Amino acid sequence: MKKARFVIAMALSASMLASQPVPVTVGWSTLKTLNSAQQSSPARALDNQLVSIPGFMVPLEDDADQVTEFLLVPFAGACIHVPPPPPNQMVYVKLQHNQKAKMSFAEPIMVTGHLHVATVDSPYGDVSFSMDGDAVRPYEQ
Repeated sequence: MKKARFVIAMALSASMLASQPVPVTVGWSTLKTLNSAQQSSPARALDNQLVSIPGFMVPLEDDADQVTEFLLVPFAGACIHVPPPPPNQMVYVKLQHNQKAKMSFAEPIMVTGHLHVATVDSPYGDVSFSMDGDAVRPYEQ
């Protein structure tokens, strides 16, 4: 009887894992395709999709070791003492479920969550994307 319960539990766990959506890894070259003049683009096709995007953090909370919201940008130092990247090269990330991420300017990260094509006003200007962040981890090639 215990063996049958174990087998059923393992089968249910496997089917639950199989039903979990797998994020699509998106590069900045795809996000660059967003243009306000075009109605369709590879970037617009990502609206409301679960994605993972590598990049660098620009925290939006001052003097914090851990943050709940930040801009994700394609290169380290973006927005700091230089003109910010164009709107289609910035993603506003708001972490979900009371999560916090360790603040880092120079270390690359991978952010996973649902991407939205939506203009967001930030201290660094307009941003073309927002993300409901589910996970932030160090970037590994």
